Amino acid sequence: MKALILITAFLFSNMMISATETKIMIRAKARDAKFIGTSLGGAHIIIRNKLNQRILAEGNTTGSTGNTDLIMKTPKIRGNSIADEQTGGFMAAVDIDEPTFVNIEVISPLNSKQAQAVVSTELWLIPGKHILGEGIILEIPGYIIDILKPRTHKYIALNSIKDKPFQFQANIVMMCGCVIDKGGVWNSDEIEVKGILKKDGKLVKNIDMVLVSTNLFEGSHMISSPGNYELVLYAYHEKTGNTGVDKVNYVVFE
Repeated sequence: MKALILITAFLFSNMMISATETKIMIRAKARDAKFIGTSLGGAHIIIRNKLNQRILAEGNTTGSTGNTDLIMKTPKIRGNSIADEQTGGFMAAVDIDEPTFVNIEVISPLNSKQAQAVVSTELWLIPGKHILGEGIILEIPGYIIDILKPRTHKYIALNSIKDKPFQFQANIVMMCGCVIDKGGVWNSDEIEVKGILKKDGKLVKNIDMVLVSTNLFEGSHMISSPGNYELVLYAYHEKTGNTGVDKVNYVVFE
């Protein structure tokens, strides 16, 4: 029995010795924007062995969203990196003893469930052949939208809103948390923001939402009858194909 234990321990130690640490930098970048780092809670990274689905490394991106001028304004030239040492990323270290085909999955933004997207890629990792610098960049499309008014499942007395505009309000940012502003790098004038208002499942009106301050969009509608209301609010950017949606339900009673 002791001999068997010793042989098993020896084989296991040899396997551990033969495994080589291989580092890979993984970054999540918002489409038409910057990197996803600490300020937004990070993106979650999972690296799996494609053959058996075993998780080899897992963690969150940390760091800054990156240099705006470098990422958004400087022409991209082959060989020039758009990331620096402070730019958000996840440095994975996996132990492999042979070339391994892996799946890299990014879940982002980690802390905004209604906007969360999952993107992935696959590649070979070679023992001891690190992938550093800019690393592997996965693009996250979309917008993060949070409806602020009305609140979810709020009960509203009809006589309190009758004969005056009922206000809708939403906060919208890029998937990296970058700001949307009039005439800014992410120009609100180029983004279509509308609310689809329904009452008891039937369309009432499409609500135009306009920017009133950084990231903040507002619209209004005269509500004259009680019912179960739903607001589906979307943002759409034709040039990049970025889209985002949030929904809220509320009740108007007499």
